[in-house]
Amino acid sequence: MPVDRPAARAACLILTLLLAPASIAAPAVSPPVVVTATRSAVPAAEALAPVAVIDRATIEASGARDLPELLRRYAGLELGRNGGPGQATSVFIRGAESNHTLVLVDGVKINPGTIGGAALQHIDPSVVERIEIVKGPRSTLYGSDAIGGVIQIFTRPAARGHARLQLGTDRWRGLAVGFGQAGQRSSVGLQVSGVRTDGFPARVEADRDSGYRNTTVNAHASHQGARWRTTLRHWQARGMTEYFSYDLRPLSQDHDNAVTSLTLEGPWGRRGATTLRLSQAQDRIVQNDGPDFATTRRSVLDWQYDHDLGDGGLWTAGLVLTRQTATALSFGTALEERLDNRAAYSQWQGRRGRHQWLAGLRWLDHDAFGTHGTWDLAYGYHATPGLLLRAAAGTGFRAPDATDRFGYGGNPDLRPERSRNLELGLRYRLDAHRQVEVNLFQNRIDDLISFYDPDGFLGPVPGRNQNIDAARIRGLEASFRYRRGPWRFRLEGLLQDPENLRNGAQLARRAKRGLNATLDYDRGRFRGGVELQARSARPDSDFSSVVNAGYTLVHGYAAWRLSPGWWLRARVENLFDRDYTLADRFNTRGRALFVSLDYRGGGR
Repeated sequence: MPVDRPAARAACLILTLLLAPASIAAPAVSPPVVVTATRSAVPAAEALAPVAVIDRATIEASGARDLPELLRRYAGLELGRNGGPGQATSVFIRGAESNHTLVLVDGVKINPGTIGGAALQHIDPSVVERIEIVKGPRSTLYGSDAIGGVIQIFTRPAARGHARLQLGTDRWRGLAVGFGQAGQRSSVGLQVSGVRTDGFPARVEADRDSGYRNTTVNAHASHQGARWRTTLRHWQARGMTEYFSYDLRPLSQDHDNAVTSLTLEGPWGRRGATTLRLSQAQDRIVQNDGPDFATTRRSVLDWQYDHDLGDGGLWTAGLVLTRQTATALSFGTALEERLDNRAAYSQWQGRRGRHQWLAGLRWLDHDAFGTHGTWDLAYGYHATPGLLLRAAAGTGFRAPDATDRFGYGGNPDLRPERSRNLELGLRYRLDAHRQVEVNLFQNRIDDLISFYDPDGFLGPVPGRNQNIDAARIRGLEASFRYRRGPWRFRLEGLLQDPENLRNGAQLARRAKRGLNATLDYDRGRFRGGVELQARSARPDSDFSSVVNAGYTLVHGYAAWRLSPGWWLRARVENLFDRDYTLADRFNTRGRALFVSLDYRGGGR
């Protein structure tokens, strides 16, 4: 991996703070609570899975303009991106495929049923309250697609008035407003945001900018009755992205992503609690220069029951009924698929003395692929009050999507992709202000779906999707977190071997080495920070010999409180203007500046 001297100097600065004495550490901060890892509230420090939490304060401080910018701050999460804002973006967790990452918005799956991963590039951070990232398979709790991990986005609840005006490089213009009202029993909130930018040429050979616009609406209302709490949520992102065809013709497409859900939750007997969620999700893309489109509509009834077993034990069980319709037209090939799937799951977790455990099973009856089962087992040993040793094993599952089976190169006889994951880890809290975490993992994925073309891409014999590959990803990840006075520091590293077992090749767009570091300073009226991101070389594609070089990037951000409630923020991306590649022949942004004026009601 090439090392830039300015980046090295930044790393030395933050490592100096790492080695500083802890005798003047800041007051302890309450650890976050996560729900994605187990479908129940668990302190992150006690979760038997690697988890990361991005809270609202971190989102605001970073100045990030879209979700992928936030995710790339963490080791083990890699991006592939076909250009700038709004362009197709892939996220790889721990070396798994991009479509092995399950993405939830307020508990509702938004992965399309046609092709590719969830449209993270259209999720505006201004409407996000918190993000939880769980690494490793979670198919037992969430079903198909959760082989590499789960990313759950929680939208902002009712809050006092807030607004943001943002301007930046490439004529970036962003405006967000929101308001809310919360009483003892009821709350309501609404946020609306819009962004526009001229962008920059998405393709290296192009000489025309690729513009982007996106409008997001996020609404929420809830009421606590005598027994039940009822919550209604709606999130929707609509807009347009300009891009280029392979022969450099300028094209554009419209997107419409939405989630609507109605949730009822309350007690059930003396020791039980139940949650019932009805949801509708949509992922729609329409080409503006031709007839092609892709649409997924998914309706889900999700019922969950939690029973307190006493002595720290909890039994969780649930039923999930799904109806999904996927339709598309691509390069003259039309498809339409309707699936009705049924699933049931059960999980037992508990702790007694130094011992902590989790065991889960899921049964799935899939319209196209019959009955499948997945399982998870995890054990933790609290060797000392600050040291948790853990071991875990589990299986994952991904059903081929409609395009895999019926689109270009489609094969209706495909089998589901399956995974087996093993993991050992430790989480050590040195004191109230410092924590170390180390994880060893191996994830083997069988029946990987690949486009097989025996005579070369677009050769005389047409290619076809086949279950011909197997992958094994072995890795070591480590992190260190530290707080001292106004300083907050996080260092994460990943060493992994993402291998295609069929030919021994390194998996495309997955690096063997990654490093992330952030240093934040908060003195109340002034806040600032620096991010360092480094990745080693990665093969670009299974269909070429191109290798994308490693890179090291540094970003900076700062905020000044002008008066109670008013903040001036600035973010500089790619501070040293480094050239780097996330996808071959697609541009990435050089040095860029973004400034915003923020208002938050209540003078916070």
